[in-house]
Amino acid sequence: MPRAKTAEQLFLEALKMVSPGTKLREAISTVLQSGNGALLCFGPPKRLSDLSEAGVRLEQAATPQLIFELSKMDGAIIFNGDGSKILWANRFLKPDSRLPSDETGTRHRAAERMAAQAKCMVIAVSERRASVTLYLHQRKYQLDSIATLLNKSNQAMQTIEKFMTVLNTEMSELTAREFQDMVTIFDVCRVIQRFEMVARIGREMEPYILELGDEGRLVKLQMDELLMPIEEAELVIQDYFRDKTTFRKARKELSELDQQDLLNLGSIAHLLGYSTNLRSIDTYLSPKGYRVLTQTHRLTGQIIKNLVDRFGTLQQIMRAPKDDLVDVEGVGEVLAERVRVGLNLLQNQLALDRR
Repeated sequence: MPRAKTAEQLFLEALKMVSPGTKLREAISTVLQSGNGALLCFGPPKRLSDLSEAGVRLEQAATPQLIFELSKMDGAIIFNGDGSKILWANRFLKPDSRLPSDETGTRHRAAERMAAQAKCMVIAVSERRASVTLYLHQRKYQLDSIATLLNKSNQAMQTIEKFMTVLNTEMSELTAREFQDMVTIFDVCRVIQRFEMVARIGREMEPYILELGDEGRLVKLQMDELLMPIEEAELVIQDYFRDKTTFRKARKELSELDQQDLLNLGSIAHLLGYSTNLRSIDTYLSPKGYRVLTQTHRLTGQIIKNLVDRFGTLQQIMRAPKDDLVDVEGVGEVLAERVRVGLNLLQNQLALDRR
């Protein structure tokens, strides 16, 4: 049985349906340019039919021109769930009037209540405000113009770039301390805090990119390029979480921290399995080695796991004789030498970069 989609997944799918380049967005733009309004409902046909009445039954493929012509009538246009077919035109919506609504206009009030009661998507195009509002279940979202979205995206991209500069610096410092075996919980928590901040900004960019549609392709390419080090930063959690927790559990709890807790390094230490009182930890921590071994670009994920399972920490892997490395499953004579050489090269390169 397929897993039910989350509210966020449904919202992102809704944005994709109305993004520039789609037939629906073309129709909405035409309605706005003509100075008209419209009420568009998308969802299960029977449910929408039960909550509306009158109108004209069509069962026609949805095209931008047909949607525009039908919007000239006062009633709502009823679509199937994916918006590919128009079921009814000039339909009168009759959601429960007792449902709460903060909207003042008749069209927007009906749209908000219909979306909440029918668990569907409703789009209200206002001729007076020259705006487009999307209602999805209990959620309301105002669609922005492409110029506004590009401006927001550029601002977010500049913020990501600044955060990534700091994150890359802190990860280099952490790597240097790991080779020196001088890592503290402060070092670990600072890097995790920084990369989660960057990851959250990246997640905030997703609706902008989806709403931009065809116009968002270059923005997405640029963002993906900026966020590439995030996967490496996530391995910091895998390197330092304690045995009583798990990587997935720690990662999930980190993403669920509110902004105030994220700024508190004690909260991050706690989800890793350490005391929230950072002053009580006066010993150095030893990384398992996932992140540094990944940086050598010579080892598969399974071989890295085998090395960590066999030796336990990065320092033990670095000190291990070649014969002990060869004994690890999947590591032969050649690969054992590559591990040793790769770690030495990485350490030397890091020392040169720091100078």
